[in-house]
Amino acid sequence: MLSSWELVARLILAAVLGSVIGFERERLSWAAGLRTHMLVCVGSALFMLVSAFGFNDALGREHVVLDPSRVAAQVVSGIGFLGAGSILLRGEVIRGLTTAASLWSVAAVGLAVGGGLYTGAIAATIIILLILAGVKPLEERYRASWQTRTIRLQVERGALTLSKLDAALGPRSSKVRQFAVQPGEDNGDFDDVTIALARASNRQTDEILRTLLALPGVKAMQEP
Repeated sequence: MLSSWELVARLILAAVLGSVIGFERERLSWAAGLRTHMLVCVGSALFMLVSAFGFNDALGREHVVLDPSRVAAQVVSGIGFLGAGSILLRGEVIRGLTTAASLWSVAAVGLAVGGGLYTGAIAATIIILLILAGVKPLEERYRASWQTRTIRLQVERGALTLSKLDAALGPRSSKVRQFAVQPGEDNGDFDDVTIALARASNRQTDEILRTLLALPGVKAMQEP
């Protein structure tokens, strides 16, 4: 059985490690921020302490068999309700999955602290923090290179239809999200064509643009 001081020390360490991860979420103004992560981590540590040491008196009795891992195992599934509460659906975009995953991860950190696995808990905290704060700029840069892009063309009336666009682009036509044709304001013989590309890189956008400009009847590209 652990001493009272060591029990308190484990709970304090769980609060500290949870706050490190929670602060990263707090600065981004997520609902599950500093206090939520600290509470999850401390609660998980306490569950682990209860699971490991809370039934010592009962274990000494005859015909009593207990699995000390069962209480801690319920934390893994039970933390899901907090994760679900942090996930939001805004239009077609799902937000909050990373925060839900950080709650789930910080629960694991708390269990590790409660079980006395200090090295693993501290190492996991550092790794989780690096993933949340360090990988995000790389992720945003990658997403920016594959964002929706718009091409605006001026073409002779009827020179560019959706079927002609599919034939010209071939397999690359799958990246076309929107194809809009409007009569030109300055010249009645020309149409203003707007093509929106989904998940297209700069290189792919340039290739598609060159292909379209090479088609008959495509006279000029309008500036966005």
